[in-house]
Amino acid sequence: MSAATALHPSARATYAQRVAFVCEIAGRLHSYGTTAQRLEAAVVALSQQLGLDCEPWSNPTGIILSFSDPTKSIGSSDITRVIRLAPGENDLYKLSVADQVADDVASGRMSIAQGHTALRGLDRPVSRRGKAMQVLGFGLAAAGVAGLWKLPWLDIATTMVIGLLIGLLNRYTDRRSATKEAAEALAALLAGFVATLVASRVGALNLNTVIIASLVVLLPGMSLTNAVNELASQHWVSGTARLAGAVTTVLKLTVGAVIAVTLAQLLGLEPQIRAARPQAHWMEWASLLVAAFAFAVLFKPHRRDYPWVMAAAIASYVIARFAGQAWGSPAGVFLSAMTLTAAGNLFGRIIQKPGALIRLPGIIMLVPGSTSLRGFLNLVQQQNVDAGQAALLAVTNIVMALVAGLLFGNLLIPARKNL
Repeated sequence: MSAATALHPSARATYAQRVAFVCEIAGRLHSYGTTAQRLEAAVVALSQQLGLDCEPWSNPTGIILSFSDPTKSIGSSDITRVIRLAPGENDLYKLSVADQVADDVASGRMSIAQGHTALRGLDRPVSRRGKAMQVLGFGLAAAGVAGLWKLPWLDIATTMVIGLLIGLLNRYTDRRSATKEAAEALAALLAGFVATLVASRVGALNLNTVIIASLVVLLPGMSLTNAVNELASQHWVSGTARLAGAVTTVLKLTVGAVIAVTLAQLLGLEPQIRAARPQAHWMEWASLLVAAFAFAVLFKPHRRDYPWVMAAAIASYVIARFAGQAWGSPAGVFLSAMTLTAAGNLFGRIIQKPGALIRLPGIIMLVPGSTSLRGFLNLVQQQNVDAGQAALLAVTNIVMALVAGLLFGNLLIPARKNL
């Protein structure tokens, strides 16, 4: 037996079986929202543990994996797999299970056949309760963000109703390829029209702010941050593609919102617009709990991991807020991102779970999606470059601070594993 195949019992499986398992793990990590640099490093590490040489190449819409058997002559065992995938969505429960299965197979606690069976168990249809919780998550996230911004009660109620409607719309558009591509534009159209209708018939609203808060789940702040992070890690193609996707999402949201406002004008609706933030100080902290729970629901961790996810989201916001008051907003974002990244790596070392359980909910409270959408809305509505310039500059500052925090957090406490 060679040294490569003697590493673990799972390495005794045939060459084709080991290749198939690595391909399945890679595809699932991609589908669960793993960034290019982390996915490629995880695939290389797993391949080495299984006695394979692998050269992966990942981008937001697919993976190319080139395998060879180090025990055979060069070129005699080369296999290349091209896997076409849709852009991944964050699912912390499935990511945790896939990570555990990969560890168990690599260490020999589980055979490759058992690993495939365990991974296929993740493909069970979502229960009705799970679907209802996702819709509720949309509504609570919208209301939570509106409360964090201390909007009036009518604004908060409106954002929650719109958030629930967008959650229902999302369930519909996800099932049909014809509507999936236009999902963001349809959601923004719905948000803009309902908000304008309420402002015209019920009472005055902070109109643009209500629209942005109700769309918070669809905002591409996380994609934008991941894109710049990939570029900083010298994954040029993946980072550029992800950046283009984030900008396209913002454009679709902007177009949908502007169409809604224009349609309302054609129907003779005249919204009452105000700029008011009347809520008491306690409202911010109550809303923080609601938002943290909502994002825990939307990230889909196991129920026993909810406290970790919520604690990370709350800690991220608190650090950014108070550090931002003391040293400026970019410094607060940097310190929060660095702390949560280091905490996620430490969590992975101690608890033996993916650091993403801490890192992702921490970052989501800092991402600049709402600022970018506000900038584009101001730009389109006023047809003046200067109107959106300040907001777009703020996006750049936040993204730079976020990426710097992620990089220095990894330096402060290196990750035990790549996820």
